[in-house]
Amino acid sequence: MTTQTRTSTGKVVLGVVAAIAVASIGNAVVSSAAQALGADPNAVEGLKPQGYVVLTAVGVIIAAFAWSSIRKRAKDPARTLAKLVPIVVVISFLADVPVFFLPGASLIGVLALMLMHVVVALVSVPIFHRVLPV
Repeated sequence: MTTQTRTSTGKVVLGVVAAIAVASIGNAVVSSAAQALGADPNAVEGLKPQGYVVLTAVGVIIAAFAWSSIRKRAKDPARTLAKLVPIVVVISFLADVPVFFLPGASLIGVLALMLMHVVVALVSVPIFHRVLPV
């Protein structure tokens, strides 16, 4: 398929909703595991469902818009995305670093937050490939 392939808005919205739902389930597993290992969700708010579901939704929606923009504007969108996605995921870890300095936060809690970024990418990228092909 070429980048000029038209996509159905309904298909894209359904894909984004599916990515949010599946990634949220994955992040629930990560959160549960982190808490079982001693991470305190009262110290690391992102381990609470109201934290990770909202942030997952925001991240997936922003990623979908970015993916769509790159798909339309890049000379070689597949190559651009293949390079950009891992870089963005690693850079996104920086948002979690300050959490480590909050009272009661632990390395396990912060690493869980970082792993949640990976979960969102691992779920979203294949869905975006399907609903927003490059």
